[in-house]
Parts: sequence; structure tokens; C-alpha cells
Amino acid sequence: MKGIRFGIVLFLLNINFIMAQGYETQSYEVIQNFEEGEIRFYPQVMMAKTSSQSGFSSLFKYISGNNTKRQKIAMTTPVHMDKNEGKGTMEFVLPKKFDMENTPLPLGSNVELYQAEAGYFIAFKFSGYTNPKKEQMVIDKGKEVLKNNNISYTDAPIVLVYNSPYAFFNRKNEILFPIDFEK
Repeated sequence: MKGIRFGIVLFLLNINFIMAQGYETQSYEVIQNFEEGEIRFYPQVMMAKTSSQSGFSSLFKYISGNNTKRQKIAMTTPVHMDKNEGKGTMEFVLPKKFDMENTPLPLGSNVELYQAEAGYFIAFKFSGYTNPKKEQMVIDKGKEVLKNNNISYTDAPIVLVYNSPYAFFNRKNEILFPIDFEK
């Protein structure tokens, strides 16, 4: 019985390791460490977006070749989840090689492409699986930190998820607040 448990743990660790390898991560520059967060500058990037109802499957179909070039597009991290005005969207960051000219158009009507503008954000990290209660706790703490330091945010917070649902250990998530910031 102990051998089986050990085998299961070893299997789960291997899946976690495999799933964490090889994904391009959205680039940013840390401008300043700030209490429990950090101020970052994110450059322009191409994004694929859908409503939370269509969610992961629509975006996954798009990067799996459901696009005008029938091109497979590498998965990247993090996945962005915007809870703005209760509508909710899910977004994939496209690899750096894509821009407005060479990004294949989606064949599904529920996937939208756009180029996210460069901007400043403050990020607050949290671990484990994300859920609305945990997200709200981090958002409330982030709002308190921003208020105490007279920093205004310009739009709704964004949830970033870095790991696949199959990664059980060392999960990384963040809440991003778009902010007005000048270097």
C-alpha cells in the first residue's frame, strides 16, 4: 500500500514538473517592490479573449488550430481572468512573435484578438488553487495597500493564473491592478 501511495505521489510530481516546463511567460519589468506587491511595466502583447461562458475551450481550440492559418500556437502563461462589471472574460497571452500583422484570425466567433497596450500595474501574489473568495481577499488587501499609499487604479483588477489545473504543488497566481504611474 505504501508503494502505491509513493507511486501516486511520484506520478503527480512528474505531471506537475512536465506541465510547468516549456511555456513562454508574459514579459514584464519590475519597477519597484512595494509592500506585499510589486509595480511592473508590461509591454504591448497580443491577446486572445473570450467570455467566461465560452472560456478555456474556445481559446484552446483557437491555439490548437481553429484559426485562418490552421496554425498551432504555443500555450503561454499566465491566463488572464477579468471580472470587470461581473461579465467576466478569459484571455490567453500569445507568444512574443505575434503582432497585428501575423496573428491568425480565429474561426470561432466567440474569440476576439487585440493588442494589449503597454502599461503599469501593481501585482499581489497568492498561491494554491484560485477561487472567488481567495481572489476577493487579495483584491481587498490590494485596495487597502493602494489607498494607504495614495495610488489610484484605473480599471478592475485582473486575476492571473500561471499553472495548469493538473499542477497540484507550488501554484502561482496574482491579482493585477492597472495603475497610474510615472517613472
